[in-house]
Amino acid sequence: MRRTGQKLLKFDRKLGARFVAGVDEAGRGPMAGPLVVAGVLLDYECLREHRVRPLAFLNDSKQVAPAQRQELFRAVVGCAERVVVRVIPPADIDRNGLHRSNLEGLRAMLRALTPPAEACLVDGFRLGPSAPEHTAVIDGDAKSAAIAAASIVAKVTRDRLMQQMDALFPQYGFSSHVGYITPAHSAIVRQRGPSPIHRRSWRAQCYAELERVESALAPLNADGSRPAQPGSAVGSAR
Repeated sequence: MRRTGQKLLKFDRKLGARFVAGVDEAGRGPMAGPLVVAGVLLDYECLREHRVRPLAFLNDSKQVAPAQRQELFRAVVGCAERVVVRVIPPADIDRNGLHRSNLEGLRAMLRALTPPAEACLVDGFRLGPSAPEHTAVIDGDAKSAAIAAASIVAKVTRDRLMQQMDALFPQYGFSSHVGYITPAHSAIVRQRGPSPIHRRSWRAQCYAELERVESALAPLNADGSRPAQPGSAVGSAR
């Protein structure tokens, strides 16, 4: 297991700021469940010697095994000056769109950390002039400690929420796929229909197949034609 934390911490220290904020999200791709955005503020005047050791294996959450993500979550919460999280429910994503929901969530995280943040880092996205001054870092969760810490917080928070959703809707298997599209997930949606936490704006094949079945079973109009199906909103499963 590589000790990637020092490289990420070094990236942030080169900014020359005491307080560095990083923001990231988890859950852009799933067709079910919330989008979670998180922000982490690190105080580099305090993060020295023994205070920084728990972050030795800090990395992009996608590069970390689930058990180690849990350990890093505790390490980040223990080392950070401040941690903020926002959960954006599926209904908001369907109403406002994924990208807009994501950007506004990330802006809110930066606003919650500024001040005292002196340097604000975002994984990949420019957030526009309404956000606090910030720098978009391509692949930032693999370069910056503050962004990587935010990615860990967002991912662990979302996975824990999906475990709770699994208890509420056990037929859908949320504990295994956490809302992402898999053959088993698509099959149960075709069989049972979407749950209350499914994103109905997604262009998922199982939704289209379900609509075709519902259309075929719908009663005919008086003139023998099929009722018109309501248009589906457009979403992205990035």
